[in-house]
Amino acid sequence: MKSAFEKSLPRRRALGLIGAGALVLLSPAARLSLKPAAEIKIYTSPYCGCCGSWTKILRKHGYEAKVFKMNDLSRVKRQAKLPANLESCHTAVIDGYFVEGHVPVEAIEKMLAERPRIVGIAVGGMPTGSPGMPGPDPEPYDVVAYTAAGRQDVYMSYR
Repeated sequence: MKSAFEKSLPRRRALGLIGAGALVLLSPAARLSLKPAAEIKIYTSPYCGCCGSWTKILRKHGYEAKVFKMNDLSRVKRQAKLPANLESCHTAVIDGYFVEGHVPVEAIEKMLAERPRIVGIAVGGMPTGSPGMPGPDPEPYDVVAYTAAGRQDVYMSYR
């Protein structure tokens, strides 16, 4: 005859498995893996190394990055209605928005969450210290939101 403890073992095992499963589902790593990856298309020169560094950062944050290497990015930048002062080395497209240059993931996620009425966001040039642009002396820089009408506003600042 089984003791009360032995009779409760199957139930205890089941509860233990359920509890372990709940811990896995609640862990940050598990939540990240359950989040569907957002696809981002990146148009870049085949000769640019920093674009690859920026792409690695996006992938590390769970983005599904598809890279298209092109010798001439002017057509893509025209489609993005990108003002010349905001041009950088690569142009990306995510969920209907353009992302120009070394924009931090935080700014992309803010834009996707807020859904502002803009064409895109940009970090003009290639400031040292921006994602994918390491260096000993980080520069302050702005992420600029821009519209099709040419309006430009500081969206986020990094100092």
